Amino acid sequence: VSQTELTHREARMACPRGAIDLAALYHTEGDAAMVAALRDADLTDMRFRDKVAHAIRLRLDAVPDKEAVRRGSALFSLPHMAPEGANLIWGTADAIWTALGDTSDDVNWYTKRATLSGVYGSVVLFWLGDDSTDHHATDAFIARRIDDVMRIEKLKASARKNPLLKPLTGVMERALSGIRAPARLPRMDLPGMWRDPE
Repeated sequence: VSQTELTHREARMACPRGAIDLAALYHTEGDAAMVAALRDADLTDMRFRDKVAHAIRLRLDAVPDKEAVRRGSALFSLPHMAPEGANLIWGTADAIWTALGDTSDDVNWYTKRATLSGVYGSVVLFWLGDDSTDHHATDAFIARRIDDVMRIEKLKASARKNPLLKPLTGVMERALSGIRAPARLPRMDLPGMWRDPE
């Protein structure tokens, strides 16, 4: 929508916090475009790690204006805006995992998204400074970050099999066994939420 199509009052109603709401909307629209592109992509012959890398690249490709991302990143790096910026990156990680069919409902739901949030955040910072042809340097950076994650997963798997560490890992697994993923649908009994009339 161009500036001439909205009155100042309408703009204030649509984005009451101004640039913050515009930047958040810009980000979530990019997530939606990535999910649509993933839906249309043929991922059948890809390893799972390659599917994740492809999703990250599709998310970057969904950005029509790199400078807007640069300015948004600067905005969300401010101390009072950092929680919202982190929430947006978490939302991107969640969108990727959900689009790729993640069905975890325990602590893995959180660790997958936390790990991918770290990967995606570092990728965006690298990509903002990447002037290589077709962002080939960014593609290589994505591959290295996913390699790092896979190494961590291998270490975790070997720790579970290590007889010396087995008692410790068992205690940790029992302590985390009660953690569950949030409900897929929003709860409608919370304050401030619309409820259908009885």
